[in-house]
Amino acid sequence: MIVKRKPKPLMILIVFSVFLIIIGLLWLFLCRPVSIFNHDIVEVEIASGTSTKQISDILKEKKLIRSRVLFGVYIKLNRVSSLKAGTYQFRRDMSLSKIVHTLEKGSTYNPNMVILTFHEGKRITDYAKVIEKKTNHSYDEVIRIFKDKDYMRELISNYWFLTDDILNDDIYYPLEGYLAPDTYHFDNKDVDVKEIIKTMLDENSKRLLPYQNQLSNGIHNFLTMASVVELEGTNTENRKMIVGIFQNRLHSGMNMGSDVTTYYGLQVDMTADLNSNQFASVNPYNTRSTTMIGKLPIGPICTPSLSSVEASVYPTDNDYLFFVADKHGNIYYTRTNKEHDQKVAEIKAKGDWIW
Repeated sequence: MIVKRKPKPLMILIVFSVFLIIIGLLWLFLCRPVSIFNHDIVEVEIASGTSTKQISDILKEKKLIRSRVLFGVYIKLNRVSSLKAGTYQFRRDMSLSKIVHTLEKGSTYNPNMVILTFHEGKRITDYAKVIEKKTNHSYDEVIRIFKDKDYMRELISNYWFLTDDILNDDIYYPLEGYLAPDTYHFDNKDVDVKEIIKTMLDENSKRLLPYQNQLSNGIHNFLTMASVVELEGTNTENRKMIVGIFQNRLHSGMNMGSDVTTYYGLQVDMTADLNSNQFASVNPYNTRSTTMIGKLPIGPICTPSLSSVEASVYPTDNDYLFFVADKHGNIYYTRTNKEHDQKVAEIKAKGDWIW
């Protein structure tokens, strides 16, 4: 007589636990994005009256979900009441939960949306070109608004970080250095230029707020210095060093001697070659001029990053008076003019001169 042994409770528990772990891992895998490295935007149209099953078919066909069945199960388990019709823009690195949440919330996609990207280290004139290219406003129209002193006074009354310093007649563009570089979305090409400016100033207000106490004692000078080291340095560490060097030069009765300020003063692109007369030209921006001993440029020369703002507020104390960069972005610091000339000669001899 064969006696059948009953499965031990412990064995049953182990098998059941392993089964649950496998199911859990499978669930987590199927809920993950189809590709975490693929950021491509996929447009999906969900017509009114489309069923949940049909939506899962569409998403699977577009390669946005891993499983049609899991999509339906997820909807039921999370008691999602309705998925809204509309045109959506999904990415393949979106998780199942994110896709479902978006469908539940409804589409905010606007086919007429205008996307404007303003980069750090660029000038107002560059920004005007971006606005002209992406909207229904001409370059000249945009520049006129940027130079409107009455409009500037209105802005000064509305933003804590704008002061009467920007109204100086020698400043080319009052808002140079004061607009937050970022990517912005607007409803359509008819967006008002002043709405663009307001949006950028609102963003800059938030970005500068952590530095408000430090900036309260001469914010225009801080942003001016930040704009110079934006173009002279490559990261926060060396920008802090460069600010310290500029401060040493100013306190020693020297001019800042920054080439990038000469280019801005002449309003020429930094890819152009300048001669000795141009570098020595008298201009309230040109810190190579002997008339600029102990002086900052009259205003910012580009839009500084937060890295440069931090460097301006918290410079690194040092005893250097000169610095030079090679074409690889390496920056070398020296204390005397002789050491500086030797370093320049060394860089040139290696073929690493930037110009």
